[in-house]
Amino acid sequence: MEKQTPNPHLVNRYSSFIRGPLTDTQGMVLTHLKVQPGECIAVKGTVPPDAKSFALNMGRAGSDLALHFNPRFESHGDARIIICNSLQGGEWGEEQREPDFPFQLGQDAKICISFDAQELTVALPGEQQLKFPNRLGLEAIEFFSVEGDFRVKSIKFK
Repeated sequence: MEKQTPNPHLVNRYSSFIRGPLTDTQGMVLTHLKVQPGECIAVKGTVPPDAKSFALNMGRAGSDLALHFNPRFESHGDARIIICNSLQGGEWGEEQREPDFPFQLGQDAKICISFDAQELTVALPGEQQLKFPNRLGLEAIEFFSVEGDFRVKSIKFK
């Protein structure tokens, strides 16, 4: 059976090239996005019972990340902590560590990330929020990726 290509006139403004499955540790990459300030990227998924860590990345491209959001259950010498950082021109910024850890092994989780000129806001399970400075002066999110131990069920742009 021949693979069909979607009609570009029927595709909404958030359509992108997706690389990789919506499954475990192989991850996925969304490019050519145009998420604007105040809009939210809502990710729903499941944390496997044996998860070590996962990461959500967003920015201009893989080498320019306004936010690297990395919950660690037990990884890189850390346990039950969220690491946030930015990456600009291949250089990491200063880490922000969040000790309030709302994720549970084997449970579903919903994360909603939005931004404005000053900061990115991450809404976490249990009505917890964390804020991270918009170090890149991001005006639109063009790149989003998921990697590690997180099974994505859905991604919505609102």
